Amino acid sequence: MTPAAPVEPAPGPSLDPSLDISLDISLDRFLDLVEASLAQHTFVKLVLAKPRASTSDVQRLSVRAITLKGRPSLSFVTSHATRDDTQNFSVAEGLPALRESVAHAFSHVHLLTTLEDIQLLTSKKGKRSLRRSKSSAADVQSAYAPPADAQPVNSHDRPKQRVIAQDRLWLTVLGVTDERHQVVPAMSRKWKQINKFVEVLASALEKANLPANQTVRVADFGSGKGYLTFAVHDFLTTTLNRSVDVMGVELRADMVGLCNVAAAKVKSRGLRFEEGDVSRSAPDQLDVMIALHACDTATDHAIHVGVRTGAAVILCSPCCHKQLRPQLMSPHPLQPLLQHGVHLGQQAEMLTDGLRAMLLDACGYETQVFEFVALEHTQKNKMILAVKRAANTENATVLAQVRDLKSFYGIRDQCLETLLIASGFLKLGTADHAPHSRSH
Repeated sequence: MTPAAPVEPAPGPSLDPSLDISLDISLDRFLDLVEASLAQHTFVKLVLAKPRASTSDVQRLSVRAITLKGRPSLSFVTSHATRDDTQNFSVAEGLPALRESVAHAFSHVHLLTTLEDIQLLTSKKGKRSLRRSKSSAADVQSAYAPPADAQPVNSHDRPKQRVIAQDRLWLTVLGVTDERHQVVPAMSRKWKQINKFVEVLASALEKANLPANQTVRVADFGSGKGYLTFAVHDFLTTTLNRSVDVMGVELRADMVGLCNVAAAKVKSRGLRFEEGDVSRSAPDQLDVMIALHACDTATDHAIHVGVRTGAAVILCSPCCHKQLRPQLMSPHPLQPLLQHGVHLGQQAEMLTDGLRAMLLDACGYETQVFEFVALEHTQKNKMILAVKRAANTENATVLAQVRDLKSFYGIRDQCLETLLIASGFLKLGTADHAPHSRSH
């Protein structure tokens, strides 16, 4: 494809390049600029907004330049009200599709390159105008990799440093990256989750201060396709240079087989996957216990395993808070709020995870509940992180607060508390207050 010459400003006084320049421009001219940015490897992304069809639930279209199987390609992500759809095209196929969308589907088109921003605006009367300004993406490297012998557009451009190196073989084997170690567009959110998770774990391990000569024992319950299990193994062995015993536990036999084959392929020592669940595959001792998206009381069982095995770090991402909801009373003055099902569900979620954090505090852990990643990446974004304190003593004040909360909301049973009392990690008495009689 032949690069187009840049658009020259209209004759007149010299202008500050940071100011907007408004010109009438044809659709062909704008697409020439897009094509030129691809050819010159300055393309960052293209955003199409303000859809013209009021009957459609399409909100925007984002286009990124990628490399698939060694070929320049375009990734189209169409954002609907409740989902995103991704389609990948060769450049030759993608440009006609882009022309159609710009011409008929959207009124506002924004091209970001490493050199400048270009906006194509369409008025209600169909008149198009171009606005150009200094690049707001000057510190972003183009995702469209140039040939090996090409000179970089800006030698100061640097990709974001990640905790996990993008060229790791296991990422390619699991389909997160392609053979050129570029993140597959459909896996970009998973890639962000992996790195965020390892950042959280790294900080927790630093606080835990495990003995340097000790093998780090890890169990990841509900390991699924193994993305995070591999990431934890990679971080511990490659970054921290630790001896490890990392076990992924998963109910689905096909996933266990897939992950063990992948582990053998990348020669990951100290990494294995077993079929089972948290109740059947819990070892006697752990240093790190991980359970992401364990449904309802499975999270309580996983936390209990972490406490029972003496884990220095417990990482949970809870899911499906069902146990407490049918028990909840609606105490005055909360009755008007909790009459709505959505509020009752949110209250049950907050109360469930709040009690879990308090019970971990009472068992000698320093506990945090926080947003793991932004909601745009996953709806299941809450994380409970507990790091064992040096002095493992029961906190009577916290247990009194647990009793008060249960009494206030009419909670009779909470799974984690029951497990901890039965196994002797909490003294009997945290659940012995009968709930106050309150009207629903």
